[in-house]
Amino acid sequence: MGTMDIEIKLQNTKTRKKEVFEPINASDVRMYVCGPTVYDRAHLGNARPVVVFDVLYRLLREVYGAGEVTYARNFTDVDDKINARAAASGRPIGEITAETTQWFLDDMGELGALQPNHMPRATEYIPQMVAMIDDLIAKGHAYAAEGHVLFAVDSWKESYGKLSGRSVDDMIAGARVEVAPYKKNPMDFVLWKPSSDDLPGWDSPWGRGRPGWHIECSAMSYELLGETFDIHGGGNDLMFPHHENEIAQSCCANGDDSFARYWLHNEMLQVEGKKMSKSLGNFFTVRDLLDQGYPGEVIRLVFLQTHYRKPMDWTDKKAKEAEATLRKWRALTTGIEPASSAAAAVLAALADDLNTAGVIAELHKLAAAGDAAGLLASANFLGLLTDEMGAWAAGPSVDLSGYEESLFKARQKAMETKEFSEVDRLKAAFVEAGLEVRMSKAGVELVPGAGFNPAKLEGL
Repeated sequence: MGTMDIEIKLQNTKTRKKEVFEPINASDVRMYVCGPTVYDRAHLGNARPVVVFDVLYRLLREVYGAGEVTYARNFTDVDDKINARAAASGRPIGEITAETTQWFLDDMGELGALQPNHMPRATEYIPQMVAMIDDLIAKGHAYAAEGHVLFAVDSWKESYGKLSGRSVDDMIAGARVEVAPYKKNPMDFVLWKPSSDDLPGWDSPWGRGRPGWHIECSAMSYELLGETFDIHGGGNDLMFPHHENEIAQSCCANGDDSFARYWLHNEMLQVEGKKMSKSLGNFFTVRDLLDQGYPGEVIRLVFLQTHYRKPMDWTDKKAKEAEATLRKWRALTTGIEPASSAAAAVLAALADDLNTAGVIAELHKLAAAGDAAGLLASANFLGLLTDEMGAWAAGPSVDLSGYEESLFKARQKAMETKEFSEVDRLKAAFVEAGLEVRMSKAGVELVPGAGFNPAKLEGL
């Protein structure tokens, strides 16, 4: 059992209010989060909801007990992007999705994310999707046309658009939706579409085909968590149309207004103040950063420093500061037994709509007060300072004094000869190896950074 006396408050997108979280059943707390479409490595933006909802999952487990919380996050493994990747590479679809699914799990594991209790793959739930679509047709909420099945938005007009705060008429006016001859209303969206022989397809009452994007989450959440559950999460880019369409499908299938009670959406991620894009050259996968020498623990701390409902800016400066903080905290907690639980102030901050920035401030206070046991327990609760995450900090112990001395001597000589090429060569080599070079009148200090690679010092 957990510590039930903590009151959790969450900003509910559905009601536009911060509300006290009251689960339907305190001994069966259920959360569904929309996961990745697996056709490539996860980029840094994909990692944000993973870390945000991992923190919420940890809080729920702390408050209600680990065995009382069920967390489901799906893998979309049937999608036109995947089909295109298979066609371009000549590799089988199943091989691509198996590989990219494992990549995702490996990369998110490096960021300290716990694995959800359920990780359903869309292709495993096609019969359930077909049954739900059939039911929607029978209830008058969907119609078959030319091998497609479409959801009839008019059948749910009063409620459609409430999550994103739009009316159907406004949406149609500003719609850039595919106008197809078989659609009764331009906002109607696809539940099932026909597949040609070269595309993945399954038999259905409407012919061989595959599901639309939105129906999969409705069918899988119903199957794993029931027709009504506590929390539904995802990035705010999914609010419309994905989540809006999920609500429409699920509520119409359930025959009432029940589905998820609390909707949480995280804001998007930027890199060095700009939207991440390949054209700007600031597009990173999580693996790119890990390969560049940024430890997963450092990436995690940078993420936690920004509240989930604010846009998050990934910068190299923040990563360097986070690394210095973690080194300091690790030095302080080495060989220490953690306290029996996270500090009350840490739990209180997190319970206030996942105020992770406030939590980090509390960790700094614990460190400043010298409360190593409290710091360790609180950091562990957040997925920081754990043994599994710490290999980078121990790092290879390299004696840098000889390198410091050689740079100091080269500098002294350059002062006399006014020839600085050797100094510049050494400095460039040290920076390339991941060392920060600090020079003063007193001497030279080389400080290992996030990507320190001692192998690059060989032969200098």
